[in-house]
Amino acid sequence: MTEPILAPTFLFRFSAPFRRFDGKWTPSGVELDETHRLPSFGELEDRPVFADLRGGWNAQGLYFTVRVSGKRQMPWCRDSRIEDSDGLQIWVDTRDTHNVHRASRFCHRFVFLPFGAGRGLAEPTARLMGINRARENPKPIGTRDIPNRSEQRVDGYLMQTHIPADMLTGYDPEEHRRLGFSYAIIDRELGWQTFSVGPEFPFVEDPSLWGTLELV
Repeated sequence: MTEPILAPTFLFRFSAPFRRFDGKWTPSGVELDETHRLPSFGELEDRPVFADLRGGWNAQGLYFTVRVSGKRQMPWCRDSRIEDSDGLQIWVDTRDTHNVHRASRFCHRFVFLPFGAGRGLAEPTARLMGINRARENPKPIGTRDIPNRSEQRVDGYLMQTHIPADMLTGYDPEEHRRLGFSYAIIDRELGWQTFSVGPEFPFVEDPSLWGTLELV
């Protein structure tokens, strides 16, 4: 059988509903029901789906939960090597611009690790990271912590996080009802689960390869 020249996910621009969440972040995290589940269009290429990612929005910002299962090994996480670690990476463009190949100041890259910080590397961590080749960077968030909590499970982990609105340059859900979006759940044991294209394409730095979330 002849292999396709282009991956099916490269031929389409994917969009998904992003539902409003009427709750708020608490010290025990946040719970999002099944209506908030986000797809992995990588299934079109039979790429692995090992995580349940859910997301929601409101005026206070964005909320995500991820449940990774099917693991036999502990996640490899190091706060000192955050880009090489297992965890969740999220890209958000608050202007949903797809006709540029270099990130603008409205483009953000957040990295969330379930472990890898603190004593015994047992604490979660989160960080706003730069995007390679970006024309401009979003406003810095300083040393403020991005709310993030995690729980170890027998076959993986649960992680819950909140990106406050003031950490998102240009975030205005009343005026801009679409977000450029991509994600990657990276695991040395299980592989990559992504929103659309996989790591063979440079979506980590190219907003034209991101999809769209419709705020509903």
